[in-house]
Amino acid sequence: MSDEFDAVVSRVREWASPGDGERRRLQRAAATVMARAREAVADLPVEAEVLQVGSTARGTWTAGDRDVDVFVAFPPGLERGELEQHGLDVGHAVLPDGHEEYAEHPYVVGEVDGYAVDLVPCYAVDEATAIQSAVDRTPFHTRYLAGRLDDALAAEVRVTKQFLKGIGVYGSDLRTRGFSGYLTELLTVEYGGFRAFVEAAADWHPPVELDPEAHGTVAFDDPLVVVDPTDPERNVAAVCSADNVARLQHYARELLADPRESLFEPSEPAAYDADAVAAAVARRDTTPVAVRFARPDVVEDQLWPQLRKSLAGLTEELDRRGFDVFRATALADDGAGGSDDPHATDGAGGSDDPHATDGEATDQRERGTAALLVELAVAERPAVERHEGPPVHVRDHATGFYEAYADDPDVAGPYIDGDRYVVERPREFRTARAFLDSDAVLDVRLGPHVASALEDGYEVLAGAEIAGLADSFGVELADYFEPSP
Repeated sequence: MSDEFDAVVSRVREWASPGDGERRRLQRAAATVMARAREAVADLPVEAEVLQVGSTARGTWTAGDRDVDVFVAFPPGLERGELEQHGLDVGHAVLPDGHEEYAEHPYVVGEVDGYAVDLVPCYAVDEATAIQSAVDRTPFHTRYLAGRLDDALAAEVRVTKQFLKGIGVYGSDLRTRGFSGYLTELLTVEYGGFRAFVEAAADWHPPVELDPEAHGTVAFDDPLVVVDPTDPERNVAAVCSADNVARLQHYARELLADPRESLFEPSEPAAYDADAVAAAVARRDTTPVAVRFARPDVVEDQLWPQLRKSLAGLTEELDRRGFDVFRATALADDGAGGSDDPHATDGAGGSDDPHATDGEATDQRERGTAALLVELAVAERPAVERHEGPPVHVRDHATGFYEAYADDPDVAGPYIDGDRYVVERPREFRTARAFLDSDAVLDVRLGPHVASALEDGYEVLAGAEIAGLADSFGVELADYFEPSP
């Protein structure tokens, strides 16, 4: 390994690590939150323990991060409704100007001394395998890593996190589908440091399976498997997409071949304006189409799985109708729903939020815009389409097919091609735009909130008209038309 690699990592370690003043400020804010929480708990009719969790509790946060995560652990026998209410009571007492957000159950988010604070209720179960809600695991993660992270290894974790942030794969929310903080810490501990982790990742052959505590229960179907040391039935890396595992491998090799600090620095392309989008469309000479609609008012971890499902349903149908999908992407701005909950899944994916479907916004921001953009290789199909029937020797079905079309004046045939009846019938939609403008678009496989949004109304853009997306999605369109690893 080159001396330059060590020099780059040393410089990154320096600027990615919070200084003494930053540490003191965070510790003061955390102490304030913990003290307020204990005072609020003392007024409850049940006992509960106040815990600081997450990267700030483990000393692995990177410079500039301003998040404090505090859990209130209630007795396992407490009814779920009581846990939720007591948790909200404590949350609002600690954060009187805060607001409620939702994961598997509600919690309170606010600010103390300039730090973003999440106040989350959980159950104080005896072991992670006995969880009653997904957040119950988090205190076990903090305790597990506390005994394995010294100052030197915590510094290595910060470098790893900064690298994953720089290459755009850090975050277990369902928009990013990347590496959670807990997963990053486990990987750094497993390999003994950042350098060893990068060297190993560069040579991974997915599926990669790691079992830190040798539970021996690996039975997951994911490109990266890291068996949770505290819960052998859980893959901490379940949310990581194959794309992001491959992206990590690509940039690990880049860093080893040409060490440079820029790989640790998040960046995004210059946003495309409408003219740049129109020029890209003309240059590519494809047929892009887009469906633009009001962003469903749900949290991100509900929205993105539904957008991806809807995009898949739409592309499958456009392909089936002969328009040959070239590439596609889903787009959504940040105007609706709440922020992601880093605690609900801790990197293992998320379940639907039962609270966000009652029509209430999680905060007061305006609803934003979403779009499904599909680039097609075929602009227009012939006026007729070939439709094959069953083999003639399958008597009942073949006779039914023949009789269905025999007297139809708009159909050519039925005729025999090989051993089958065939007809050539009028095509329902000659262009993708005609299909998207019809009610048939609501029959494709859509996420439920996306389907509701489309039923409320949507706009179809085709060809150079997609330049109208630039105001909301200039950066995303720059990424789309100038793709990179």
